[in-house]
Amino acid sequence: MIDVTLTQDMLEDFTTESRNEHSTNIDQAGTREILAIINNEDKTVPFAVERELDRISALVDDVVGSFRKGGRLFYIGAGTSGRLGVLDASECPPTYGVSPTMVTGLIAGGLPALVKSIEGAEDDHEGGVRDLEAAGFSAVDVLVGITASGQAPYVLGAMEKARDLGAVVAAISCNRGSRTFQYAKHHILLEVGPEVVTGSTRMKAGTAQKLVLNMITTAAMVRIGKVYHNLMVDLSPVNRKLIERSKRLIRQATDCGLDEAEKAFEASGKKPKIAILMVLLGVDREEAERLEKKGGGPIAAAIRVHREEGEKP
Repeated sequence: MIDVTLTQDMLEDFTTESRNEHSTNIDQAGTREILAIINNEDKTVPFAVERELDRISALVDDVVGSFRKGGRLFYIGAGTSGRLGVLDASECPPTYGVSPTMVTGLIAGGLPALVKSIEGAEDDHEGGVRDLEAAGFSAVDVLVGITASGQAPYVLGAMEKARDLGAVVAAISCNRGSRTFQYAKHHILLEVGPEVVTGSTRMKAGTAQKLVLNMITTAAMVRIGKVYHNLMVDLSPVNRKLIERSKRLIRQATDCGLDEAEKAFEASGKKPKIAILMVLLGVDREEAERLEKKGGGPIAAAIRVHREEGEKP
């Protein structure tokens, strides 16, 4: 059973609760000076992320492995951390054309907590378990617990449940003594130091978490073939801007003209990746879809399959 004890002595040891010597007199500073203090502290965040690249890479490899087996990626957090997880998850379907359930964000307090602070929800140990079970979490999925201090019972309960199921569990925290690390295979420690305003972890801690979440999903989507060169070719063209972007992607990926791109886009069923394969290989939609499936997703792999099949006697 998880120990949820939290004392004043424990808070003293949390980096996220420490006072920042560089902002001690921020209340007496002018606006420009306040902004400079915040900016100077923010500059340190990418270096904290850089120190964890090996651990982030290992987590991404497990996420890719899960996706390839039909598994999903779950983020779980409370407050700012939970909102960041939901944000990253919600941006994956339009960007990469994936199912809305492939990456899921769970937040203490549910959807209302996205727009209104429900701070007490993070203390609900069983709430994290219930939300995980309601989402149908299984052993093939991956759970990433996100919490600046590393102590939220809501997150810890879910992580313990996921670990007991045999799933891959990761923890992203900004305190070396984070309890989340006790339940995780992957420990991502983002030591960004004390916040400009003591305890306001929506600042440096939140920025660091946002960077890492972007890395996890972007790298995983690249690995499973949602990107060709550096083009997001599997986006869902659900509005006018994305339709035009799709046509532009086809032109950028194939060097074809606008007319050819528009025709391929329509003929592909408005699927940019399929349209790109149709133009590059001179095949119809059915053949492009077959090659994509046989290649496992990436355009480069589909092209390789096409070439190898053409070389057979």
